[in-house]
Amino acid sequence: MSSVTKPRLDPGVVALGWVSFLSDVASDMIYPLLPDFLTRTLHAGPAALGLIEGVAEATASFMKLASGWWSDRVRKRKPIVVAGYSIAAFVRPLIGLAASWAQVLAIRFADRVGKGIRTSPRDALLADMVPAAERGRAFGLQRAMDNAGAVAGPLLAAFLLKFVFEDERSVFLLAAIPGVLAIAVLLARVREAPRRQERAPEAAPPAGRLPRSFWTVIGIFVLFTLASSTDAFLLLRASEAGVPMWQIPLLWALFNGVKAAGGVPGGVLADRLGRVRTILAGWIVYAAAYVGFAYVAGPSQIWALFAFYAFFYALTEGAERALVADLVPASFRGRAFGAFHASVGLAALPASILFGVLWKVFGPRAAFLAGAGTALVAAAALAAWRFGGGKAVERAA
Repeated sequence: MSSVTKPRLDPGVVALGWVSFLSDVASDMIYPLLPDFLTRTLHAGPAALGLIEGVAEATASFMKLASGWWSDRVRKRKPIVVAGYSIAAFVRPLIGLAASWAQVLAIRFADRVGKGIRTSPRDALLADMVPAAERGRAFGLQRAMDNAGAVAGPLLAAFLLKFVFEDERSVFLLAAIPGVLAIAVLLARVREAPRRQERAPEAAPPAGRLPRSFWTVIGIFVLFTLASSTDAFLLLRASEAGVPMWQIPLLWALFNGVKAAGGVPGGVLADRLGRVRTILAGWIVYAAAYVGFAYVAGPSQIWALFAFYAFFYALTEGAERALVADLVPASFRGRAFGAFHASVGLAALPASILFGVLWKVFGPRAAFLAGAGTALVAAAALAAWRFGGGKAVERAA
């Protein structure tokens, strides 16, 4: 039996998994409580929440592009990874000391700078640690540990709020502990790995070489992103619907648990059914969930809607990236993913701001219905592209 046992993964891969777990515990001790903290404690409105989260997500997307490029240039990934995790770990808990929503905006901006700095070099470092035949398993472990942290963090926050503290600020400050532990594991257990596939750098292709079909799909993704506001609004909706504050982290843990459980089956479905069909199914789930959030009437419905909404991520996260890879030559995939992340990240800022303004002026029902409608328009556009010629370039692996 030992002759067919899979080889053990590099210890550095396992250590990076624990780094991701601890960092997500710290992050998700804070995130599900943030909407209530902003609106109830700091008296910020939904427009301010949209601005904060839109800036945060757009910042992370752009920093991923810059940090990945820089780690290739300096040829040392670990120092950049350490810098990214350190910025987030030491800045994030300062939300517990914030006296205004503008200060939260600055802290969230710095936190997402840290996330953006570390993500691309960390993934490249992990790829350097293992041969190509083991990379799927290595990245699978990293994502599993990351999602496990996103479940453990809210559960820890809920326990602290229920049995130890009476307000969120103390929980925010304690989030420094798992963040510092993540840095300690990174420094002690993760080594700089040699590059496994050294090749002479290729000349940068002309700007017009990415296929037209790729840019068409990116445009449709951007249209959908305009419907896809920050999930912080869902947590605010849950609070307004009567979910107690200490249960909000439990709700977020449920959401992340369902999302994690559905991710691999969603990817398999994209391979078997096709990328576009799977994405369309996810976007329809999104629109249906947003209609539900528009008319939700109580806590029990909120719990069901969060579980249902998680399937949107399970169906789309892998399928969208697979479609991007399918649409371009292998030598252009780095540029293609860069354009994908930058375009969606840029659209995330006006999407969250517009959603917050609609919520403030017309109420949450109008905001959620507008999001559902925009998602359906994007789904129709993607279906028209696929059945109008895109089928020829979509390749289901």
